[in-house]
Amino acid sequence: MIEFSHLPVMLEECMEGLALKDGGVYFDGTVGGGGHSFEILKRTAPNGRLIATDLDDNAIAAAQKRLSPFSGRFQIYKSNYKNYADVLQQAGEDKLDGVMLDFGVSSFQLDETSRGFSYMKNAPLDMRMDPQGELTAESVVNGYSEEALFQIIRDYGEEPFAKNIAKNIAAERKKGRITESAQLVSIIEKSIPAKFRHGAPFSRKTFQAIRIEVNDELHGLEEAVRGLSRKLKKGGRICILTFHSLEDRIVKNVFRELETDCICDKSLPVCVCGKKKELEIITKKPLTATQEELEKNPRSKSAKLRIAERVEEYN
Repeated sequence: MIEFSHLPVMLEECMEGLALKDGGVYFDGTVGGGGHSFEILKRTAPNGRLIATDLDDNAIAAAQKRLSPFSGRFQIYKSNYKNYADVLQQAGEDKLDGVMLDFGVSSFQLDETSRGFSYMKNAPLDMRMDPQGELTAESVVNGYSEEALFQIIRDYGEEPFAKNIAKNIAAERKKGRITESAQLVSIIEKSIPAKFRHGAPFSRKTFQAIRIEVNDELHGLEEAVRGLSRKLKKGGRICILTFHSLEDRIVKNVFRELETDCICDKSLPVCVCGKKKELEIITKKPLTATQEELEKNPRSKSAKLRIAERVEEYN
């Protein structure tokens, strides 16, 4: 197994966004290699506490090792961040001073060929963030109907040639099972007119779509963002890094919903809806990586960071 390596995206922006303080309790829902978590613990010394989750066994092992200088101040659970309520209960915490979510696929997951996340290297079609998960990219590609594939590639990948790609996958798998990423890349390539095969890698959108389906990435995302926002203490911050427009749109809409005060008809003399403003959006427009970071870490190119602050504790 290669060593887990992951450059934390927009590290300084995230740490500033969290408004870290000694003694605070923080939640990192996607611990990865522990890059953001390390800085949270370092900058909240000596009494800050971290609760983290991840589905990747290798990531958890790497994070445990990296965070070892802060022994006694952190706990990592093998769980989806969407299970935050159960995790916080296990950790004996109810309210948080900050939440960090990084939805990016780690450099390690992309670079470890056997995981099958990358379209740049041939590998078995896997794409599971949790290696114990039942659904794989191979089972999606070979088992889903042509219509289901079309919808996934269109909706999750926002791929304009989704119909062609789904049609050609369905035709190709009749000749034999599609088991490797190079086979899928070849099918995608012949599905996209040559004049459109430029700029960003032409397989990226389809691979993204299948990865989202395999890991059920969007289901429950809205509720998790809303729920974690409500776990914040007054003045607590939530920082969320997204890497494609579907996630970013969900985060933006939840933040806006929670920032909105009374939604009654303006003709009414008094509020009857009872809705109260819960968040103050700190980033009116999402932050993106600096040119300096882009040169060091090209994978930060699509990152968007949104930050919000709790205005009143949620009961």
